[in-house]
Amino acid sequence: MADAPAAGTVDTDGGKQPRSVRVVLLALMIAMMLAMLDNMIIGTAMPTIVGELGGLEHLSWVVTAYTLATAASTPLWGKLGDMYGRKGVFMTSIVVFLIGSALSGMAQDMGQLIGFRAVQGLGAGGLMVGVMAIIGDLIPPRERGKYQGMMAGVMALAMIGGPLVGGTITDHWGWRWSFYINLPLGAVALVAVSAVLHLPKKRSQARIDYLGAALLTVGITAIVLVTTWGGTEYAWTSARIMELIGIGVAALVGFVFWQTKAAEPVVPLHIFRSRNFTLMSLIGFITGFVMFGATLFLPLYQQAVQGASATNSGLLLLPMLGAMLVTSMVAGRITTSTGRYKVFPLAGGALMTVGLFLLSLMDTDTSRLTSGLYMAVVGLGMGCLMQITMLVAQNSVEMKDMGVASSSTTLFRTLGSSFGVAIMGAVFNHRVQDVMSERAGAAGSQATEQTATLTKEALDLLPATAREAYQHAVSSGTHGAFLLGAAVAVLALVAAVFVKEVPLKGAGPQAADGPSDGDDDTATAKARVSEAV
Repeated sequence: MADAPAAGTVDTDGGKQPRSVRVVLLALMIAMMLAMLDNMIIGTAMPTIVGELGGLEHLSWVVTAYTLATAASTPLWGKLGDMYGRKGVFMTSIVVFLIGSALSGMAQDMGQLIGFRAVQGLGAGGLMVGVMAIIGDLIPPRERGKYQGMMAGVMALAMIGGPLVGGTITDHWGWRWSFYINLPLGAVALVAVSAVLHLPKKRSQARIDYLGAALLTVGITAIVLVTTWGGTEYAWTSARIMELIGIGVAALVGFVFWQTKAAEPVVPLHIFRSRNFTLMSLIGFITGFVMFGATLFLPLYQQAVQGASATNSGLLLLPMLGAMLVTSMVAGRITTSTGRYKVFPLAGGALMTVGLFLLSLMDTDTSRLTSGLYMAVVGLGMGCLMQITMLVAQNSVEMKDMGVASSSTTLFRTLGSSFGVAIMGAVFNHRVQDVMSERAGAAGSQATEQTATLTKEALDLLPATAREAYQHAVSSGTHGAFLLGAAVAVLALVAAVFVKEVPLKGAGPQAADGPSDGDDDTATAKARVSEAV
């Protein structure tokens, strides 16, 4: 399939969206925030949760269960939306997420909490995909750039505000309200979507590809477990990790083979015939790799080396997230007004590479101002890429594949984040152990034997010599992690070079190879948006 603009469905009179569409967009942003905010809030509440429920040895599974369920269910939600209509499927995902939130808040032991978090993750997998696919239905690509700033703003708000909100809720209301807070927000989104969103009904006669769904779920689960457990729970060369790698590879190879035979494949492989879609999937993977690696190691560096407080860890990322927000808004406006976008993947890949290389230069003497400027460069790069990848991916497929295009792009970014945290983490841990052994001998190595990341309290208990050695070790670890990130970011720049600038459909002049009758497109859009559900 050649790269071709996809049809949008929106009333474009006067260049403004109808009031009902704006209400729907607000509801979509709330749903998106629910999905992104959850882990940020829960991370802050975890010490209190463990103190009440016990089960410290199962602590990591509270996050892992949610992440696994989200990643595994993402492609399925996208396909179900394509087959049976996005409104009903999206509302179902909200309900599942809220049920998981309510049950998590009522958990009486760690086992229950892990199980209920998996339910919550199943719903979260449909939230992000539903938001992106519905926006793809309502807003033509040419107009969609306007809303990049909103989406980037939600992401920045979640990353900055999550730890602060989580700490405040836990201190004043108790940890259970870290889950219950989702209920009123989710209810608002549910009511708004139910009352205002109007999309055509769908009812596919094809059967769901259960075998494909099972193979993909097993493959994704194995990959996420490898990246989560490798180097922490198990050595990278251990039998358990090798088994998971073998299971994951076998399941994914079987999945790809089966997708060529299935009547209604979960992920139609023909979407990858589009060069732009394939390139955007790769760039999205790399962006996830870099972004989540950076958000993990930057606060750690600033706390261990620069003496910053862990309480305000979200604020430490403000230079990066603020730059990402501003750039994303500017990129969206320029894309909307010109219809051109290739410059942004190119600029984003270059800025991200340069910014990560600058971060790799940080040492124990680097000031907060300098590190903030370096972070801002990375943020500028990510702002050029975050939403453009989704926009171009959606523009590269037919309308019937909007859901699987959105879910596949989201999945690649999620997998990228898993690989980024795991691989950059492995490099970081290795360097910390080596430097601690060199500078502090056996005592220093023993201090970081269990984990290369020490809390401020644990750091204060170390002798002065060991504490100074640890600061040098963290500096060396972040150097290695960010240098690796810069090398990976180069791949995004190379991929951007091969992006083909296919005109975005919507308001404004149409290219010769695009639809020639804009009035007909608008009439069709009005008919689809106004059709009763």
